[in-house]
Amino acid sequence: MSIACCLPVVECVYCLACTRWVWQRCLHTTGYDSETWGLASSGEFEPVPRLCRFILAVYEDDLEDPQWAPPGGYGIESRWVVRRRTYEHTRGRAPTYLLYVDHRHSDVVLAVRGMDMAKESDYVVLLDNRIGQRRFDGGYVHNGLLNAAEWVFDAECDVLRDLLHRNPGYTLTFAGHSLGSGVVAMLALVAVHNRERLGGVDRNRIRCFAMAPPRCMSLNLAVRYADVINAVILQDDFLPRTDIPLEDIIKSLFCLPCLLCGNCLVDTCIPESVMLRDPRRLYAPGRLYHIVERKPFRCGRYPPTVRTAVPVDGRFEHIVLSCNAISDHAIIWIEREAQRAIHLMLENERTMKAPENQRMDAETTLTRDHGEEHQAALRRAAALGIADVNLPSTYGTFNENMTLEPDEGSPVLLESGRRRTVWNELIARIFEKDESGQMVPQR
Repeated sequence: MSIACCLPVVECVYCLACTRWVWQRCLHTTGYDSETWGLASSGEFEPVPRLCRFILAVYEDDLEDPQWAPPGGYGIESRWVVRRRTYEHTRGRAPTYLLYVDHRHSDVVLAVRGMDMAKESDYVVLLDNRIGQRRFDGGYVHNGLLNAAEWVFDAECDVLRDLLHRNPGYTLTFAGHSLGSGVVAMLALVAVHNRERLGGVDRNRIRCFAMAPPRCMSLNLAVRYADVINAVILQDDFLPRTDIPLEDIIKSLFCLPCLLCGNCLVDTCIPESVMLRDPRRLYAPGRLYHIVERKPFRCGRYPPTVRTAVPVDGRFEHIVLSCNAISDHAIIWIEREAQRAIHLMLENERTMKAPENQRMDAETTLTRDHGEEHQAALRRAAALGIADVNLPSTYGTFNENMTLEPDEGSPVLLESGRRRTVWNELIARIFEKDESGQMVPQR
């Protein structure tokens, strides 16, 4: 009888939770996710539309006779294509990719296409993961994506080393979309940890641009590698916001209300601070670039603005109920809006008409600001109690032997650090060192 009496109460709580979640999702727009971020400059965002076109070129069967080229073409010289690997070459271990030397921009580019819905092997890569299954460099990563990245790196590291040796000063860029963006994010981690296999290339010459990435690495890795990995997200894109394991999403396609109800209960009952301290929880990788080109309660597209930051909390944590959530995931729309954004940035800069020396100073300032922002993000992550964020990092003028301390002004302190300090003080009060250096009780 008591159980029967509790059922109406449980139903009321459940309905209130669902109502609150739907109300928040209807009022929440993606512009709020990045409203406090700074604006990106044309210098740092310039590679994005160009790399999007390189990714689109991977979809072509014949680059000499393209079928789906965007306006202006792909910008690829066929003679500079080193190799192209299809599913027949990878045997399903990785998506199709293209290796290209961009002599115009002094760049060695490895571009990976997005998921092929007709290929079973892509589903195997995407669904090969369980929470906490794979550790990497003190954090957790998506197991299937890391396996694919390791296969690509083993297959191409000799060629990449040779290309970097023959083209000194060139950067090594990994670019991908959707499933491919998760692979290249993992590939950047693997490359940074195996630089000796690439001829000892400097860390600052390795970079990654992940277009519409899945959540593929834990928060400590996402922040620590923000100097290498850049994630580009168009407005309402659903994939970077999907924190539910992808395997559960596929299984729940036949019961979407069950999926939404489960998600609303998690959002309602679990505080964000608790979720941030879960080391197994995966996030979108690296520095985030958010392209915003729609406004709430208004129709049509507006001139796009690009905001960027290395956020720790509030890192695209909420799915947005939007009719554009799927279309904003398309690489065609990302390329189009990124190109529009670049045109607007360059037009504004031409209006300003800054002298050459001032532009060079602006680039130096941008590098310094990114370094300071990255360092502040690491301190913020340490202050929130996120594990393994105080490891050495080389970003701009960072000291490789530097260890980060929690922000003294932050109200949140690391419990482990506080306990360690108290314990050391207690030992110092009870024991002292004798002439031989041994710890003995104080007299």
